[in-house]
Amino acid sequence: MVGEVFRDVDVVLTPTAVDGIEVMTRGHLGVFTQPLSFVGLPVISVPVADAGAVAAGVPLVAAPFMEARLFRIAARLEADGVVAAPVASARS
Repeated sequence: MVGEVFRDVDVVLTPTAVDGIEVMTRGHLGVFTQPLSFVGLPVISVPVADAGAVAAGVPLVAAPFMEARLFRIAARLEADGVVAAPVASARS
């Protein structure tokens, strides 16, 4: 079963791109998260800080019903400066 992966780990970090291949965001928003959530695993994608010109997010995956764990780890990654989601200022 898929849940067996979480017997020894709390969260799995999954890649969104391999070998520097550029992926257009709009058409692929759910490609990396939907298959996992479809089988009952909570997923959150966090934006990588200082990823350069490329918008990069890293999906974090947890065991079923462990959404709080994902939020806690995402908050820790943000506090450590690994991920960041700057808020755009409102235009007049």
